[in-house]
Amino acid sequence: MPAKRATYLSQQTLGIIMGGGQGTRLFPLTRERSKPATPLAGKYRLVDIPISNCVNSGLTRMYLLTQFNSASLHRHISQSFKFDHFNGGFVEILAAEQTFSNTSWYQGTADAVRKNLMHFRNNDFDYALILSGDQLYQMDFREILQTHVDRSADLTIATIPVPAREAGALGIMHINGEHRITRFVEKPKEPAVLESLRIDRASYGPLGITRDDDLYLASMGIYVFNREVLFELLNNNLTDFGKHIIPGAIGSHRVFSHVFQGYWEDIGTIRSFFEANLDQTNDVPRFNFFSPPVFTRPRFLPASKINGAAVDHAVIAEGCIINNARVQRSIVGLRAVIDDGASLNRVVMLGSDYFDTASRRNRPENLGLPLGVGRGTRIENAIIDKNARIGEACVLSPAGKPENFDHPLYYIRDGILIVPKNGVIPNGTVV
Repeated sequence: MPAKRATYLSQQTLGIIMGGGQGTRLFPLTRERSKPATPLAGKYRLVDIPISNCVNSGLTRMYLLTQFNSASLHRHISQSFKFDHFNGGFVEILAAEQTFSNTSWYQGTADAVRKNLMHFRNNDFDYALILSGDQLYQMDFREILQTHVDRSADLTIATIPVPAREAGALGIMHINGEHRITRFVEKPKEPAVLESLRIDRASYGPLGITRDDDLYLASMGIYVFNREVLFELLNNNLTDFGKHIIPGAIGSHRVFSHVFQGYWEDIGTIRSFFEANLDQTNDVPRFNFFSPPVFTRPRFLPASKINGAAVDHAVIAEGCIINNARVQRSIVGLRAVIDDGASLNRVVMLGSDYFDTASRRNRPENLGLPLGVGRGTRIENAIIDKNARIGEACVLSPAGKPENFDHPLYYIRDGILIVPKNGVIPNGTVV
């Protein structure tokens, strides 16, 4: 794509990032924060992904729509993304608000965008790029914008080939030889319906598919709308893009698919969050945080100290102190402390928001325990949320427990043990 053309498309596009869902399947990580604010890979947050994709694609005008537990998300955005005063770039938060004409919260993705059209109309843009705030992927959005323009589309949907085992949980579409979408079925369950949506093997080559199994085109929740088409399709009371707007638009507008072949993960469950994080400990992770860069809040923390520890395939963020412990296949987040004799295996430790002090440690609710993991404690297959205080000689593991379980000190979700934010585990606790 010519550089001038790519720059023009980026400048004429307004990014709209959806960040308003309750994130119930990510509970308890979303007990005190919104889903896009969930920490990721030691030092990032989920919302950094769509924003960084926009910045790396030359898009610098973004709105982030928020609703639930949004305080930490607002703080992160305000401290992370600041553009030059003269280039017009911004990441602006639009929280759900009551107005004279509407007193309800966002009822769905389309409803959230509709309730903010007054803000979008004040911008000069030709295309609206609508993104999810909780997906892990890297995409140059200039490519889908070029696809959209080349096909004279009214609406373009980013799609990804998925196997049958994943198709039932996603919006699946069928396309013709021109990549125009002819059918869209949200979460097809009936085998006959799913089979009718299968990609024709003869299309694998033209679509760039190199796999040899049966595949289906799933929506990635990434949409490009022409400006006036967006306003037209939202001139109603329909609440959701996937369930209502897109199926209705297929028969009345030019709706096309842009097929994406890279890594994409919807971080919608505790299991997907856990596995996506641990994937970063592999020799070559499926998601590359190195290039192009993923931007986040700049922090002025000391380099991490490792004092005699045995570390094998781990990601360690800044400001950590790891004493004579063993850390294997684990993520160690910002300011984390792991004491002598502790052992972490397949643990996602989100770290701390602050360095510990005696006054914090001696508060009654903290039982005199320091932040981090105490001496001789063993943890496996677990997520340790921020500011947790885990005592000495503890054993934390979901082995032998139910897949889902609630306890005053911890939770188990999808077979993974979770110590919640600000959680305190007394000395000698064995789970």
